[in-house]
Amino acid sequence: MKTAMILAAGRGQRLRPLTDTTPKPLIKVGSRSLVEHHLRALKEAGFTEIVINLCHLGEKISKYLGDGERFGVKISYSWEPPGALETAGGIRHALELLDTDQFLVVNGDIRCDLAFENLTLPDDSAMHLVLVPNPADHIEGDFSLDSAFSPARLCIQNPDGPTYTFSGIGIYKRSVFQGLLDRVQPLAPIIAQNIKLNLATAEIYQGHWFDIGTAERLAKAREAEPVQSIESH
Repeated sequence: MKTAMILAAGRGQRLRPLTDTTPKPLIKVGSRSLVEHHLRALKEAGFTEIVINLCHLGEKISKYLGDGERFGVKISYSWEPPGALETAGGIRHALELLDTDQFLVVNGDIRCDLAFENLTLPDDSAMHLVLVPNPADHIEGDFSLDSAFSPARLCIQNPDGPTYTFSGIGIYKRSVFQGLLDRVQPLAPIIAQNIKLNLATAEIYQGHWFDIGTAERLAKAREAEPVQSIESH
C-alpha cells in the first residue's frame, strides 16, 4: 500500500478566529504543522502517493506543500465545492486520484505518532479503523469491539462493555466508496453499513494522539508534544 489521503477540507469552525486565516492542517504543534507531521510519518512508512482534499483556505495548503517533492512524496489535490463534502463525500470525490484497490485515510486535524507502516487491511474486511481510548471531551466513545475475532470486529456501541473513539485513521477498500454519489456524505452511515455486513475491523492505539478540534485541545497537544519531535529538523 503506497497511497494515502489526508483530509484537509474542513472549516475548523470551533477554532475560530484562528482558522479564519489559517487552515487547520497548517496549525503548528511543535516545530511543524499538523500536515507536515503526517507527510513525514507517511514517507517514513513507505507511502509515496498522497492525495489531499481542499476547500476552506485550500490555496494556502497547496501553495505551502507544493507537489510534495521536498517531503519525498507526490501530492495530488482534490478540490471540493464551497462548504466541502464531508468525509465520505470527500473520499468519493477523490477516487479518480486514489488509483488503488485500498488506501489509508488520515484526518488532517489530528496529531498522532502511530507508525502507519504497521497498519494492514485484513483480507475479509472492507475497512479497518484505528480506535483510541476515549478522551475526556468524548467519554461516551464511538464504537465497541468484538474481540472473539482476530483482528477484532468493529461494533455499534455496547452499553455493557468498553467503548472507544475513532481516531480519524483508517484503511478502506476502494469499493466502499465507488457506489456513492458525488455529493455531501458523512462517513458514519458508511461505517454502520459495513458493520452490519461484518466487513469492518479495528484495532486500539494507546499512544500519542490528539484531536485538534478546539483551542483547549490544541493547547494540550502542544504541551504534550514530545521534545525530540520539537527539536528535530
